[in-house]
Amino acid sequence: MEMESGCDLFDKLKNGFLSFKSHKYMENLECYQALAKGQAPKFMVIACADSRVCPSTILGFEPGEAFMVRNVANMVPTYESGPSETNAALEFAVNSLEVENVFIIGHSCCGGIRALMSMQDKAESSSFIRSWVIVGKNAKLSTKAASSNLSFDQQCTHCEKESINNSLLNLLTYPWIEEKVKKGMLSLHGGYYDFVNCTFEKWTLDYKGSIMNGKNRVVVKDRLFWC
Repeated sequence: MEMESGCDLFDKLKNGFLSFKSHKYMENLECYQALAKGQAPKFMVIACADSRVCPSTILGFEPGEAFMVRNVANMVPTYESGPSETNAALEFAVNSLEVENVFIIGHSCCGGIRALMSMQDKAESSSFIRSWVIVGKNAKLSTKAASSNLSFDQQCTHCEKESINNSLLNLLTYPWIEEKVKKGMLSLHGGYYDFVNCTFEKWTLDYKGSIMNGKNRVVVKDRLFWC
């Protein structure tokens, strides 16, 4: 029965691939042949690994339009934190592909943020999850300061958005990112997908305003709400 279940799962994937090949690939053969020679995406997307929040499905990205990396809670560590798959992807996207936009997308009911908000400050743990989500510690602290009167679930929702802004500020710790932002060659954006109500918020980091704030708190502009 287990073998049959496994076959059924891969039969579904096989049918999905064959459908893609006949209805997408073959009908847009020229486009895919061009992509085989290289990519020039306008977006670098950093999204959560959560299976419910695929950026291509939600926002309609087609192949070649967005270079993506997905991790737990869509976080960006600081430049000083050292190598990770996320900043390796950032380096390639910004310096080699020369994307024009970095888009960090968070979402509702994020398990990574819930783990961050639940962990004890001084607790020691060998957990990989804890070692990763600690990247968002500043978002947790500012959430606790701003919304201590709210329920834990409400605090988590607040922190989901605060963590996006924390990662936007962390992007500015990368010299080659800040240089391009300063020159107007690169824009940094945040997005929040509420899959409970199917709404999407988008905002853009205001670099000059954030600099005046000492890069301690993000200033945003061009906020949009899609519903």
